[in-house]
Amino acid sequence: MSIPILTRELTPFEHLVAKHLCEGLSNVAIAEATSHTEKVVENTVSRLVKAFALRSAPDINIRVRSEEHTSELQSHHDHVCR
Repeated sequence: MSIPILTRELTPFEHLVAKHLCEGLSNVAIAEATSHTEKVVENTVSRLVKAFALRSAPDINIRVRSEEHTSELQSHHDHVCR
């Protein structure tokens, strides 16, 4: 699977939310872990979806797709930053 080119760099908070998404945390749990509101987390997840240029479809769960792309990006980052 190829990673789509990001439309922009992620902010540190977006990276943190993406990390928590990869760990399987819900928006509520991410909000608690980051001391932000659930609405802030929801908006951040939406920005992540846009940053990865992901599209919604009836048979695709956007949250799962964003987690897949975030995991791949992290793997690529870890490899490059060694």
